[in-house]
Amino acid sequence: MTIYILVALIGVLVGIYISKGEKIERVLYNTNKVDELMYLVHDNYVDSLSMEDIIEQTMPKILTELDPHSTYIPAKDLEATNADLKSSFSGIGIRFIIQDDTIHVNEVIRKGPSEKVGMMPGDRIVMINDTLFVGKICTNDEAMKRLKGPKGTEVKLGIKRYGEKELIDFYIIRDDIPLQSIEAAYLIDNKWGYVQVERFAENTFAEFMLALAKFQFRGCQGVIIDLRGNGGGWMGIALQMANEFLRKGDMIVYTEGEHHPKVVEYANGTGNFMEMPLVVLTDETSASASEIIAGTIQDNDRGTIIGRRTFGKGLVQQPYQFTDGSAVRLTVARYYTPSGRCIQKPYDKGDDKEYEMDIVKRYERGEFFSQDSIHQNDSLVYKTRLGRTVYGGGGIMPDIFVSSDTTDVTSYFNQAVSRRLIAQYCLRYSDAHRKELSLFTTWDAMLEYLKTQPMLDEFVAFAEKKGLKRRYNHIMKSRRLIERSIYANVIYDILGMLEHVKYINTFDVTVLKAVEVLESGEAYPTLQAETVEEPASENDSI
Repeated sequence: MTIYILVALIGVLVGIYISKGEKIERVLYNTNKVDELMYLVHDNYVDSLSMEDIIEQTMPKILTELDPHSTYIPAKDLEATNADLKSSFSGIGIRFIIQDDTIHVNEVIRKGPSEKVGMMPGDRIVMINDTLFVGKICTNDEAMKRLKGPKGTEVKLGIKRYGEKELIDFYIIRDDIPLQSIEAAYLIDNKWGYVQVERFAENTFAEFMLALAKFQFRGCQGVIIDLRGNGGGWMGIALQMANEFLRKGDMIVYTEGEHHPKVVEYANGTGNFMEMPLVVLTDETSASASEIIAGTIQDNDRGTIIGRRTFGKGLVQQPYQFTDGSAVRLTVARYYTPSGRCIQKPYDKGDDKEYEMDIVKRYERGEFFSQDSIHQNDSLVYKTRLGRTVYGGGGIMPDIFVSSDTTDVTSYFNQAVSRRLIAQYCLRYSDAHRKELSLFTTWDAMLEYLKTQPMLDEFVAFAEKKGLKRRYNHIMKSRRLIERSIYANVIYDILGMLEHVKYINTFDVTVLKAVEVLESGEAYPTLQAETVEEPASENDSI
């Protein structure tokens, strides 16, 4: 019925265009209340109006009544919406943040257009095509619009560089920039392969296999797949990745919907890592394709899931594009893990706000801090291959639960994070000391240097100038968290994501627990869930 309504609305729009402002002839063979209303409004409404605008406003409202993941994408937004699922985009080859109403260049991508002309990390973009681009106009969306563009086109940038009095002009020819899904892959203790998968895009499987091949060449004895923060992407990529670890005939997932017959996906036995010890890390933002991997590894008793309960998205969307360039992503099926559970969390149709607030409510219920705060649905009980009990109806519950530790968190630290004062201080510090910091090539060497600097005192003075009052008891209590955040930010600013993640993982309790499980030789689900504590979140460390 819903598909018919969508088609009918598009048909009405076409009919309106045919009429050229005159009274509409009924071009649809079968009409309904929606058709009648649209004709009625067009022919009789008191004011002139754009039926195209009405259609654009109506489409998302119809889909909202179905489920939280069926969405309408206007033509102007389609390219940006699909960008994260592609392997590249056309741009100038930088990563940046907006700070003090100015574009700050964090990273210049190797062999990209910006590196070729001499741009450097720490540069500030203040002019774009001879137009001043600072102040309120300088938003992330607007910066992306102005810096991205078709391959082969030119953009002129005016750069303010630390230590230089005059602006530097760069003429940059846009080119294809690779969009990586895996920016952190390395061996922990020279034997445990750690790979952080940020999304499931076109190139993710190739990047994943390259990382695993390097691990294997260096004598890797077990793998940690970090899916925390991974909101999903292409389901087919998740199937390929899961296949690498499963035996022939192991079920990966199956999908089924009212108009989509049951389709079962099995491992084909060609995986290169079927015997490799495996741990998968999850949290409340691991969703969709991430949950396919976590679910199949858990249900097949193939590895250990460590972290926190996943998001709970068990709905499959299929894209449909209209002739005007707009599109819908329509939910066509549910996916089920091998034990038969659908891990889609409950939702009320038409109440997207309530659905979006679910993670906040989990936090308020104490779910991030205590496994006992998680109430599983006892009516949705399933069994894994070895007979362990798992639950449907709301995400994948890990085999080993990692709680969030707030022991050293204070209101001072929370404000420093939420107001991005730590990130601001670190960017200024990195710019002012880039020459000496650039002598370091590894996080541990840089860390030894940073520990000799009075960075905590400098930050407190900086934050006070920004309106964050000194509170000595709070500062001393949160000292460890503040210093770690400072060091992590500077390491990222100078050395990039990989070295940043390597440093973070030295005190990330979830990662440390994964290493412990691998070291013990028990990289399989524990019969009784275990709980460990995680350090307080340092959200501005990236």
